Amino acid sequence: MRQSYASAPRADLLSGREIEIVDLLIPGPDGGIDASIISPTHASGPCGAVYLLHSGGMMFGDRFSGIDDALDWVEDLGVRVLTIEYRLAPEHPHPAPFNDCYAGLVWMADHADDLGIRPDRIVVGGASAGGGLAAAVTLAARDRNGPRIRGQLLDYPMLDDRPTPSTAIFDGIGVWDRVSNETGWAALLRSIRPVPTYAAPARSDDLGGLPPAFIDVGAAEIFRDEAVDYARGIWAAGGEAELHVWPGAFHACDIFAPHAGISRRMIAARRAWLRRMLVD
Repeated sequence: MRQSYASAPRADLLSGREIEIVDLLIPGPDGGIDASIISPTHASGPCGAVYLLHSGGMMFGDRFSGIDDALDWVEDLGVRVLTIEYRLAPEHPHPAPFNDCYAGLVWMADHADDLGIRPDRIVVGGASAGGGLAAAVTLAARDRNGPRIRGQLLDYPMLDDRPTPSTAIFDGIGVWDRVSNETGWAALLRSIRPVPTYAAPARSDDLGGLPPAFIDVGAAEIFRDEAVDYARGIWAAGGEAELHVWPGAFHACDIFAPHAGISRRMIAARRAWLRRMLVD
């Protein structure tokens, strides 16, 4: 299953693009973490950056999974992207994936000058499981007086282990349904009770003091309700969240059907927000 979810070969990712990828081994809480910094070929001077956490339901994927959109950010916006290989469940349940992701953010901020990154222009982002991890890392940075985060980019994020109305609706339908979701959460949490906020950020009772959020989700997918609820929680706490619920969109449609009209609009809205956070 993991092999079928593997990313495209490196040569295919780089083909025709004016970008470069440098592989790194960064210190983690339990050994080294494989990472890659992706930069424009002709970058000059420090620039904004995205700390990107990959998708895969907490069980699959690697640091290049679903990365095509991020490669476009590097070329079109002139930003850098750091992506890491966090440990996966069920072999490594919570808190291992979260700990790796938070360690990667701290390392990135500490080495911003060496990486050519503006430390005041770092966005933490991810899709699906990566979106949930991005939300958790952002909460932890606030709680621990950690790195300054310019914004959080949460694409159809996996935030809540508890059932919602959209969980019941999308049962046996789509690329990630109720059974897939329950399997992912069971692998991550095992028997952990109570469920920690850094495992399931929707369980947080304090969404105040967070950086601006971009949250997008399909109207026809399982994560719809928890994404909307998370944005509502940020608003209720006095924070800033740009929420898009895309009509008719299924989970990760921008990856599976990138040329569809709704996917193009998703990608454009996301890029416009990133431009405001990192470039303008």
